[in-house]
Amino acid sequence: MASFLSKENTIANASFNRWLVPPAALAVHLSIGMAYGFSVFWKPLGNALMGADGKPLATCSAGASNLAEKLSGTAKALFATDCNWTQFDLGWMFTLFFVLLGCSAAVWGGWLEREGPRKAGFVSMLLWCGGLLISAYGVYAHQLWLMWLGSGVIGGIGLGLGYISPVSTLIKWFPDRRGMATGMAIMGFGGGAMIGSPLATKLMGYFATQPVAEVPGSVGVWQTFVVLAAIYFVFMLWGSLSYRVPPTGWKPANWTPPATQNNAMISSKHVHLKNAHKTPQFWLLWLVLCMNVSAGIGIIGAAAPMLQETFGGALIGQAGIGFADIKQDEALTKTVAAVGAGFVGLISLFNIFGRFAWATSSDKLGRKRTYYIFFVLGAIMYCAATYAAGLKSLALFVGSFCVIASMYGGGFATIPAYLADMFGTQFVGAIHGRLLTAWSTAGILGPVVVNYLHDTRLEAKVPYDQIYAPIFLVLAGLLVLGFIANLLDKPVAEKFYMTDAELEAERKLAHEKIAVANSAISAGNANLLPASKPVLVGLAWALVLIPISYGIWSTVQKAWGLFA
Repeated sequence: MASFLSKENTIANASFNRWLVPPAALAVHLSIGMAYGFSVFWKPLGNALMGADGKPLATCSAGASNLAEKLSGTAKALFATDCNWTQFDLGWMFTLFFVLLGCSAAVWGGWLEREGPRKAGFVSMLLWCGGLLISAYGVYAHQLWLMWLGSGVIGGIGLGLGYISPVSTLIKWFPDRRGMATGMAIMGFGGGAMIGSPLATKLMGYFATQPVAEVPGSVGVWQTFVVLAAIYFVFMLWGSLSYRVPPTGWKPANWTPPATQNNAMISSKHVHLKNAHKTPQFWLLWLVLCMNVSAGIGIIGAAAPMLQETFGGALIGQAGIGFADIKQDEALTKTVAAVGAGFVGLISLFNIFGRFAWATSSDKLGRKRTYYIFFVLGAIMYCAATYAAGLKSLALFVGSFCVIASMYGGGFATIPAYLADMFGTQFVGAIHGRLLTAWSTAGILGPVVVNYLHDTRLEAKVPYDQIYAPIFLVLAGLLVLGFIANLLDKPVAEKFYMTDAELEAERKLAHEKIAVANSAISAGNANLLPASKPVLVGLAWALVLIPISYGIWSTVQKAWGLFA
């Protein structure tokens, strides 16, 4: 098994079609992308334990009135079996996902470059699916700490390895379309919840009606975790084992490396992983990603309540009713919440397709120019949303956030190609892994800024429909900081690049010399014909496009409520 997973055995032969790699990457990313959809489990898990009267038992932090008491309740919830969990208790698992994703990608990125994507994808599969099974037992036994450990910690490490596993490989297979290649894969991570959330909802509904669901603490969630683990096991196993890497020196037919086109922002040389963080360019790009994500993630996470609070009864044709009035009417609350859910679905679609569209566009526009668009257009959209909120223009408001969501996703998908342009491709996967700590930071910074400003203004008795306008301006300010960081980015200094001897030594460590010597594809050969194995390519794409189509259809159905 160790030999089969080794990098030497993933070197492509002459008949391999490079278009088989993107669907393999999508299979992995669509699976781990379900991390975005874990919120569908919060409500069922919050009512898992029922009393003799048929009503849910009190939560472990019942009566908590401040943060200290909530944290004390969460500490109790970790091991208690006689009280229910709150969203605050469960939400820490979501935080662990993305903190561990960034940390594990940073720590094991170098190992991935040496051992290859197949082994990294396989280990990711074991950790992600194994974490789901541990969480399933945690739900069954009503032990929150097992859920934190299973999905949050173990699964979070699997997320990091799975997320970066195809990046370097795709960039090497598509040097002519770096943005498009990484955009396809990272689109899958954004789309994982689009598929997994409706599937999980249906599974929970089914298992909740089965006799086995009468086990305390079940409500169909632990069975759903087991089924999802089995499905993701199959997809991730296929995806990781389908990874192939090109031999050193391979390039597509009739393609001229951009370095010959006098583009100073695209390097033909390579920076070693140990030196990347010593360059100002690394930290400028770290700030670029952090600001782009921070400005988007906080507001996207609050999309549904933001729409409801800002427009109130206007969402259901009753413009004279504010959100404060709606809260007093259970029927109106449910109706408006459904419209809010449609808004979330619409944003998720733009987030997903923005990853592919913007990253692909960056191949023509250039990475630096693409980020200029993100920051300038993003700031304009936040100002437009402020204006729309004051005028109660729903169309302008929704349109602004659809554009913002597309650029939020586009930022994730474009950054790997930006790194490859600046630092070369030899260590791009590992460097990308370290840069993802910006995502971990933004995952805390963005929501904290939005939620703190929201709660502060709410406590100050500001009307609901006026709460968000200043918040939008603060987020626009974050984009201005990102613009400045992008403006300061320049080509890497010559002293940071590896010499030819150093590069050759690293390629030996990464088993690349043997691969080239034994490969049927010689360096520089372009005989990977697009028509080779067309049936296999079609089947591979069908395996990922069918579930993607299911997810799109489910999301469009939810989003339709916004227009209906």
